[in-house]
Amino acid sequence: MPVLRIKNVLIGEGLPKIMVPIVGNSEAEILQEARYIKQLEVDIVEWRVDCFHQVEDLKAVEQILNKLRATFDKELLLFTFRSVHEGGKRQLDEAQYVALNQMAIESGKINLIDLELAQGKEIVSMMLATARAQEVFVIVSNHDLEATPCKEEIVHRLCMMQELGADIAKIAVTPINTDDVLTLLAASLTMKACATIPFITISMGKLGIVTRLVGESFGSACTFAAGMSTSAPGQIPVSELRTILRSLQT
Repeated sequence: MPVLRIKNVLIGEGLPKIMVPIVGNSEAEILQEARYIKQLEVDIVEWRVDCFHQVEDLKAVEQILNKLRATFDKELLLFTFRSVHEGGKRQLDEAQYVALNQMAIESGKINLIDLELAQGKEIVSMMLATARAQEVFVIVSNHDLEATPCKEEIVHRLCMMQELGADIAKIAVTPINTDDVLTLLAASLTMKACATIPFITISMGKLGIVTRLVGESFGSACTFAAGMSTSAPGQIPVSELRTILRSLQT
């Protein structure tokens, strides 16, 4: 499996790296979550900035980024604006989306940024170039909130992300039945054989919880856990998840 090193974190080697989201609506809520997560054993902290009620105010976003970086001086910090059609809380137009992510990249406060495949090749490629110039690593992601595509389509989307130049490819799908969960795992195993970058595959909700636990065996390099709150259905508390992951490796 390909391995990506960011500071002292090896993504794609050892236990799947645990990401924990911050989903507060206000600055007070965000910083309260940050203090809580700081006490946990996490690898990557994700700020879901679409949950922030002042997300259109770049100065307000940057001020919180500064505070989060001061709190998480050792942990990796991932900046994510999730659009409504992919499960996010707020919507930005194209110019706002670019300006927000560019500010985050150029702030010098983040290690990784999430860019949605659905934004289109031109936008993603432009932002990838900006991130690379600032030594910020990029997750290119896709979220299907309605269903689970066929195995071939899941692999196709992951390969598109890889070809675009992503550092990490991510896809999350919605299972309707247990066959859909098996489809996601089968696609992961197929991708494992041809991946040149680490990837993340998740089947969401109660049905898909197993994919958050056994993803390592099928090639998935990271998994998401709940801090004070969850950012997607099916996330379980950090301490429980890490205990299970360690048990599965023994």
